[in-house]
Amino acid sequence: MRVPVLSRHGPRIAITLLPVVLAVLHVIGVLPMGVLHRLDHLIYDARLRASMPGTLDERIVIVDIDEQSLAEVGRWPWPRQHVARLVDTLFDEQQIALLGFDTVFAEPDDSSGLRQLQQLSRGPLAHQAGFTEQVRALEPELDHDGRLAQALRHRPVVLGYYFTSDRDGRTSGQLPAAVLEAAALQGRPIPATRWNGYGANLPRLAEAAPQAGFFNAITSSDGVVRSLPLLAEHDGRYYESLALAMFRRLVGLPPVEPGFASDPLGSPGAPALQSVRLVQAGSSLAIPVDDRVAALVPFRGAGGPQGGSFTYISAADVLAGRLAPGQLRHKIVLLGTTAPGLLDLRATPVGETYPGVETHASLLSALLDGQRIARPDYALGYELVVLLGAGLLLAFALPLLSAARAVALSLGVVVAVVGLNTGLYLGHGLVLPLASALVMVALAFALNMSHGYLVESRSKRQLAQLFGTYVPPELVDEMVRSPHRYTMAATTRELTVMFCDMRGFTQLSESMEPAQLQTLLNRVFSRLTQAIRHQRGTIDKYMGDCVMAFWGAPVPDSAHATRAVQTALDMAAAVTELNREHERQGLPAIGIGIGLNTGPMCVGDMGSDVRRSYTVVGDAVNLGARLEGLSRVYGVDIVVSQSTREQAPGFAWQELDRVRVKGKSQAVTIFTPLGLVDSLSPAQRSELQRWEPTLQAWREQDWNACSAQLIELQRLNGSKALYTLYAQRVAAMQQSPPGPSWDGVTILETK
Repeated sequence: MRVPVLSRHGPRIAITLLPVVLAVLHVIGVLPMGVLHRLDHLIYDARLRASMPGTLDERIVIVDIDEQSLAEVGRWPWPRQHVARLVDTLFDEQQIALLGFDTVFAEPDDSSGLRQLQQLSRGPLAHQAGFTEQVRALEPELDHDGRLAQALRHRPVVLGYYFTSDRDGRTSGQLPAAVLEAAALQGRPIPATRWNGYGANLPRLAEAAPQAGFFNAITSSDGVVRSLPLLAEHDGRYYESLALAMFRRLVGLPPVEPGFASDPLGSPGAPALQSVRLVQAGSSLAIPVDDRVAALVPFRGAGGPQGGSFTYISAADVLAGRLAPGQLRHKIVLLGTTAPGLLDLRATPVGETYPGVETHASLLSALLDGQRIARPDYALGYELVVLLGAGLLLAFALPLLSAARAVALSLGVVVAVVGLNTGLYLGHGLVLPLASALVMVALAFALNMSHGYLVESRSKRQLAQLFGTYVPPELVDEMVRSPHRYTMAATTRELTVMFCDMRGFTQLSESMEPAQLQTLLNRVFSRLTQAIRHQRGTIDKYMGDCVMAFWGAPVPDSAHATRAVQTALDMAAAVTELNREHERQGLPAIGIGIGLNTGPMCVGDMGSDVRRSYTVVGDAVNLGARLEGLSRVYGVDIVVSQSTREQAPGFAWQELDRVRVKGKSQAVTIFTPLGLVDSLSPAQRSELQRWEPTLQAWREQDWNACSAQLIELQRLNGSKALYTLYAQRVAAMQQSPPGPSWDGVTILETK
């Protein structure tokens, strides 16, 4: 009876499910594991780097306040008249389409000394004739902030600023108009990053260029910038980022609306915000965001002037007029810095010193291309489905598989999970968690294999050690798949036993050197053992020149009699082939005698405390040993009992006699197999047809008819000792007829 899988492999299934349970607890937030978050970050970074286009976006140019610019113009911040001249040059000579500032002008420019003159004009020198008028006359030339405001006014410019969060909530400058008011959300808050301070541009600059965007970045738990917030909250209002502000300016300044999920599927307490929507002319553009209203940055390639993603032009070259007029016509320009001293280098997935200005350029480029990568709100549900599907498959399949197939299945699951995850990322821009599934599969495989080796394999190894010397390796392999089904405890079963004895061994031992005799015996037993194992037989023991085997245990086999008979024929053929080899080598020929019997036997581990073996005992075994001795009497290689013959169909049989062996009161009909029925030659069939009436005449005491039949049989096959034996018996009976109680049974008192 087959044992149910659950009861057989319950502990192994349970230990395989342990990583699944831990992974699920991590996903739902009950047992968060930072190492899995870090691994997800590493996987995301590696996949992002592998899928970056690495091509130049010719639409966006970065005007770089680099080391060359600082050397030529001076340290930053520059006097505002230089910035104003830079703006004028970009719009008037280069004819750019849009200018965004990754810088902030939060403090007044005092480099001209205008403020000091104004203070003097209101102080001790206020009554000096003409002084105040002179100061007023110089104001247009010395007012650098005003000069910059004039350069910005009525031009497509997006200023930059930053938010802060500190205890005092310091503020400076003037914020731009908010894109969303909390009152318009109808009680559905947006989970944007909340700040209580800011550093914005001077009011006069903010009025000249009213649109501005913050350039704050958000770092992950490992300090790496992977996303940029699109919206930030301050004092109940929501403000747009630099990249979003520039994109809106390029597409006509559509209003911003929150894109809430209609039926969100996320982690407990997750916001229902799915996207930031830009609504225009009855249509809307949805930009997916995460739980901090941030968008993942699809980096184009390695950052910096040599990165190849964007064209970098030194601000000094623009100011010095080293660019051809119109070289930047219709370009989108971002003014930023790569100078290390200005501290705008950030750690990103594609580089540890990535220019901050290029993060905004990369996000703006993706917005222009309609490229979106985002973690969807159903990521938690997806992760749970993958974990449970893969985990349950491994838990119930691995215990049933061999080590090689378990490795193949685990690798297949990994390939399927990674392939699905990667396909969704490349095809649809979906960033879905992967680390928990990979770690779960690895741990489930490791725990399953460890349990199988340390616990189940121990019993399997013990089983192999117990039976390995008796049964063929393929049977041991079959047994170790279900070791609980096999035991050395003695049981009674119907089996088939074989005794095989080598003929002429005594003569050989007298005529050969011990080493030669050992070599010969090893060769003979090797051939005989191969035949037994080929038919799934169990070697019981070797006894000098005799080998004992049986079929049907420890692995049950309903065809045990058929296999035993076929083995006997194969052994006889093997000895014939060996004798041909011996003849060529000048070695003596050998013969064998085989006895087979089928019946109930006690099989198990038997013996003393000193020595034990897996063997069979019983009357059926004793009869098999007696039958082996009869092979010499009847001049055949194989003698088989009637019980074996009845359970081995498909063979052609020649009945030998009905005998009563020593120790048995009941007569036994014995046979010898001639081979498979289909393999008999016409001559053999003719012999069998004549033999049956011969044997019938013998039992009917018709000596003359029997003698005549035997004469014809000897003519057909004079070398067969069986016919000579019966001819001698008939002659003896004719001289001394048996009494009336004779039943045709031959009584044998010796083995």
